[in-house]
Amino acid sequence: QVQLVESGGGLVQAGGSLRLSCAASGRTFSNYAMGWFRQAPGKEREFVAAINWSGTNTYYAEFVKGRFTISRDNAKNTVYLQMNSLKPEDTAVYYCAAANARYSGRSSANYDYWGQGTQVTVSS
Repeated sequence: QVQLVESGGGLVQAGGSLRLSCAASGRTFSNYAMGWFRQAPGKEREFVAAINWSGTNTYYAEFVKGRFTISRDNAKNTVYLQMNSLKPEDTAVYYCAAANARYSGRSSANYDYWGQGTQVTVSS
């Protein structure tokens, strides 16, 4: 079992930045690929970014390329999502997820554990 706890969400103006963190506990963190997803009101959950077990490979949704950066610190059992140039359409609950594999990809079905989510609100 892996427990995931997100933090770092909040209210920010358009053009601003936030850094989300996801702290993992319970199993060897470096065994898991990690991902970030988001869900806006009335919409389905969508893929944002993913990172492989060692941090050497990253994947992004087209709508965040060049603005968001996913990274991980296996010594701290933490994955991060640095979000820059935020837009009102980035407003959503952001979820951290762990896949019991070295690579995870974009499908939510690949992930085994989920955090409770953290709210990000971007005002115009």
